[in-house]
Amino acid sequence: MHKVLLLEDHTDTRIWLRGLLVEALDGITVLEAETIGAAKVILEDNIINLALLDINLPDGSGIDLARDITATSNDTYIVMTTIFDDDKHLFAALKAGAKGYLLKEQPREQLIQRIQGILKGEPPLSPSIARRILTYFQDAQAEKPESCLSKREEEVLTLAAKGYKTKEISKMLEISLNTSAGYLKSIYRKLNISSRAEATLEATKLGLVKPD
Repeated sequence: MHKVLLLEDHTDTRIWLRGLLVEALDGITVLEAETIGAAKVILEDNIINLALLDINLPDGSGIDLARDITATSNDTYIVMTTIFDDDKHLFAALKAGAKGYLLKEQPREQLIQRIQGILKGEPPLSPSIARRILTYFQDAQAEKPESCLSKREEEVLTLAAKGYKTKEISKMLEISLNTSAGYLKSIYRKLNISSRAEATLEATKLGLVKPD
């Protein structure tokens, strides 16, 4: 992990977060931005390994920027750093491609530990946020809706939710690549979704996969 984008409009908070990052991750270069516009300029000129994004910014939402980053780069690890601990912002961020969600009110030591956990493959989630996600999935399991998908579509969705690519799904189910892509297109249309993150949430709701 070499270059980190830090998007935060409050100067004192940005300085504080920068110090956390430098202490947590050795040898990184932190590129700072106060607005989404400034962050986009940085993203155009640099390969960003980690992006810490605030949500409420003067020129828009960090969630929208997360969505833009996800659409153009699968290599940028996105973490929201925010004061918002409600389901609306949390799940919007996860659907936009964020892999972590940290509340700024956490003690410094806890934030450092969670940032360091990224290197170990541990998603950086504040404790209260992890509990919200667990509760959400438990409720989804309890309210398991009737599936509108065919048996084969459920099989495809299950594999997609587990992270398998279209080509891998076609091999595992012994169907053509075009057929596999066709099933995914049908699944997205029936469930009214547009991303793998949403597909994973829907698969969990349907009981096809279990939350980690």
